Amino acid sequence: MLNQQYKDCIQACLECMEACNTCYHACLKEDDVAMMSNCIRLDRECADICGFAAKAMQSNSPFAEQICKLCADICEACGQECQKHEHEHCKNCADSCFKCAEACRQMVS
Repeated sequence: MLNQQYKDCIQACLECMEACNTCYHACLKEDDVAMMSNCIRLDRECADICGFAAKAMQSNSPFAEQICKLCADICEACGQECQKHEHEHCKNCADSCFKCAEACRQMVS
């Protein structure tokens, strides 16, 4: 059975993964896609690591803490990039990224 700290972190990772996928998809529809390229790249990286981190915690991987530390770093970078843009999907993504980064850091501490 997973402890509550894992459950909270898994939930934050899954919410962040969804926000990043939503942002990624919306960024591709923006008028200036080239301007959004770094946001798109980080959205993909972040969604992938969030899904991987959730799976690692769900399976009690012996590497869950290291994966979550990396997840926090990538979420932080993605959130910082999304904050640079005025689009609602970017703002929502940034909020989810920072929440996930904090949850991951709490989990490994």
